[in-house]
Amino acid sequence: MTRDDYPTDAPAVVTCGLPYPNGDLHVGHLRSLVSGDAFARALDSLGQETAFVCGTDMHGTPVALNAADADTDPESYASAYHEQFAETFPQFNVDFDHYGTTHDEANVDLTQSFVRSWLDEEYVFEREIQVAWDATEDRALPDRYVEGTCPYCGETARGDECDDGCQRHLEPGEIENPVSTLTGNPAEYRTREHEFLRLSEFQEYLSGFLDRLDGTDNAQNQPREWVEGELEDLCITRDMDWGIDYPGDGEEDLVLYVWVDAPIEYVAATKQYSEQSAFDWEQAWQFDGETRPGTQWDDDWTDDGGELIHVIGQDIIQHHTVFWPAMLRGAGYNEPRAVLACGFVNLAGEAFSTSRNRAVWADDYLDTGFHPDLFRYQLITGSEFTADVNFSWETLQERTNSDLVGVLGNFAYRSMLFAERNFDGTPDAEVSEAVRERIDGAIGAVHEAVNDYSVRGLGEAPVDLARFGNEYIQQNEPWKLTDDDPERAAQVIRDCVQLVKATAVLMEPVLPGKAEELWTQLGESGSVHDASLDAALDAPPTEFGEPTELFAQIEDDDIATLSAELEAQTDPEANEAEDETEPADPTDDSAMGEDLDLEPITEERIGFETFQRLDLRVGEIQSAEGIEGADDLARLEVDIGHEVRQIVAGIKQLHELDSLPGTRVVIVANMEPTELFGVESNGMVLAAGEQADLLTTHGDSALGTRVR
Repeated sequence: MTRDDYPTDAPAVVTCGLPYPNGDLHVGHLRSLVSGDAFARALDSLGQETAFVCGTDMHGTPVALNAADADTDPESYASAYHEQFAETFPQFNVDFDHYGTTHDEANVDLTQSFVRSWLDEEYVFEREIQVAWDATEDRALPDRYVEGTCPYCGETARGDECDDGCQRHLEPGEIENPVSTLTGNPAEYRTREHEFLRLSEFQEYLSGFLDRLDGTDNAQNQPREWVEGELEDLCITRDMDWGIDYPGDGEEDLVLYVWVDAPIEYVAATKQYSEQSAFDWEQAWQFDGETRPGTQWDDDWTDDGGELIHVIGQDIIQHHTVFWPAMLRGAGYNEPRAVLACGFVNLAGEAFSTSRNRAVWADDYLDTGFHPDLFRYQLITGSEFTADVNFSWETLQERTNSDLVGVLGNFAYRSMLFAERNFDGTPDAEVSEAVRERIDGAIGAVHEAVNDYSVRGLGEAPVDLARFGNEYIQQNEPWKLTDDDPERAAQVIRDCVQLVKATAVLMEPVLPGKAEELWTQLGESGSVHDASLDAALDAPPTEFGEPTELFAQIEDDDIATLSAELEAQTDPEANEAEDETEPADPTDDSAMGEDLDLEPITEERIGFETFQRLDLRVGEIQSAEGIEGADDLARLEVDIGHEVRQIVAGIKQLHELDSLPGTRVVIVANMEPTELFGVESNGMVLAAGEQADLLTTHGDSALGTRVR
């Protein structure tokens, strides 16, 4: 790995967290995969040799449990989902160079090789531990056959992880009040010998690794809690039949913990890709032999290894920034250069839930007939990468119609149509210096986005360039110049066609399917997927045919139908009740109290520390005005003491905007900025109910006072 800006001379490997075969894919699963695909494509366009690899995580207790419930064996069960995943990803234009499984022979062999390296370096030791045991079944209970209480936060937890609470990894025996999920009986603890990786031996190394790590702030900061505290050694074996056998002597009845073999699939998949290409997996993953495990890292030293970039969900940061670099270090492999950890995809502000059918399934989206690039664009540009993004059909419509139809598609179509009708293609003129500089700036923005690990910036770059193009053609009005000043008209349209070509090149990472369509309409040879970023300034073909519009407007009726179907799917009882009763009058006192059909309180609890992360402030609305083209959105200027914030709120139809100045409100001040209908929103105004009853304070708290 180097510390140079991308592109570097070293090969790069981009990976995504391995999909787990315990259910159908919903659109939330796709965020890291789509983002990883976009980042890998952008690296490739910069001229970086790049491999984009991943695989299905086949092992672990959930697969064994679900397979038993389905009356089949774990391999058949997991393989069926693997095939489904492999067929689905290309339908969202996620294009892996290699997509394997952790059960492939390549990963089995490589995983056991890793463990043997740790054994050779004496990084593995044996320890007696208390293992949960189901006395009724007379068998050991691996992690997810056990449920109980988290010893750190008190929430319900599984045997190896506190999913519903503090998200901590739990070692065997840590969980309190354990219960067997097989019988529901209290689980016993019995003494059992297991194998451990001396994670504590890597504590100093890991601290330095986090200082060097590129990527998102959450991936750099969150793991310090573990690395700078008392770092517990990692149990790497489990009492199971399904998994990769532990290669040590005398432990034939143990398999390796799923989080041992899962990340090693990144290496195995790269190796398998190398077998069918010229990519050098050894250079990408391994040191040059001079720096080996157990030696002190030199901050000034660089090796000949590649740039390793992991794009993951925020719930597996610890595994990729603590366990994984130690595993690599112990086996003599290159360390990751960057970890990018994305937020979750929510539905109306709540997490997806497969068990409650609260999700938009991947097949649901594909069945609509909407192009996959529309979804990719919303997912990538809908929020900052580390923030949660809300998926809704309405938001998909808004972003498609405003950005893709109204800006990008509009510019490409009007420019090419004028060029084809008046010049049969690209006019015979030179690109103006101003437009060349603007395209240079857009190329620079992509370089900056890659080196800042801003996936969102990759999606914004082509739309920003098209927005400039729309302004340029509108200001110069070539339709008025064709008769009076044909040379000037040719110059303007030459600039516009060049901007269209540049937009096609810049679109490719985030909108690969539509970029290829535009490339073809321009009459370009080859594929836009093979074009370098610098091709944005190459001259377009002199001739091309009449263009077609890239994007179609999404109609209100289509969205209303999809939203109604989603509402019925996620809350069928409430939907039936609404059909049978008249809506309550919000001004009628009888609608208060017992008679009000209240939304049920969520069963998901949060800890006090999580609540403290919300920065709620008292503010006062200074001005309020509707946003043109948006039915429900209003732009507010809110004084929060320290500054005046611009906030977009969905209250246009629910409040008299002229009466709002002077109204005290409570806002969430530490929300990630987002853009709605071209207006940046820097916070969120809190309101209650369908009528957006604005939250305020009882007394006269000073503006900027924090709500606790």
